[in-house]
Amino acid sequence: MSRPVTPVAREERPAPASDASEPLGAVYAVRTLRTDAEREEAAALVQDRQRWLTLRGLPVPAQADVPALFRDPQTKSAGLFEDGKLLACMVPARDPGLSWGEGPCLRLGRVHTLPDQSDDITRLITLWASDLAARQSLPLVRAEVLARHALQAEPMAALLRRLTDMGWDVRGSGPGREGDRVARLELTAEHRPGLSALISCQAHVPHLTADDRSSA
Repeated sequence: MSRPVTPVAREERPAPASDASEPLGAVYAVRTLRTDAEREEAAALVQDRQRWLTLRGLPVPAQADVPALFRDPQTKSAGLFEDGKLLACMVPARDPGLSWGEGPCLRLGRVHTLPDQSDDITRLITLWASDLAARQSLPLVRAEVLARHALQAEPMAALLRRLTDMGWDVRGSGPGREGDRVARLELTAEHRPGLSALISCQAHVPHLTADDRSSA
């Protein structure tokens, strides 16, 4: 049976999360998508999310075939799971700095969540990413959200308000990595002792590749 997503309050500071030893009783797990079945499940989740966005008149990437990206075993993708159910997928990478940001960061690319619980799932990803960045001695997490219109216009403004409530800072808008106009987001890295009791981390350690250097 699937448990409801239960976000953790930002004030909670329960002992450093460690990739080497994760508690077996964690409710959620972030792990690398290693099998064809997991990658196909991620591609299906992306398609469902994009369909949901399209039906509401919200933007989806104009150029990239994102489902195909998640099917590709060369993509270093990861998923957030609850009891074996995929809640979200993403491509975490260590980045020396996006075109709009200075210095190294943990870059969260291609984040897609189940449509019906997106806020709660995003909060879990936020907690995990800020802790992972801190454990990798990276000062920031950076991400991009498609924004075809002014950031002050709805529904984008409401989305950004929810993200800032979770701890993200909006750094304006402009061209993203794929050329689409995006809202630029930063999150301060923060050690979250005890988070591994809620979210076990079984994902690969993000690293800088030649592709990252050329496309940053």
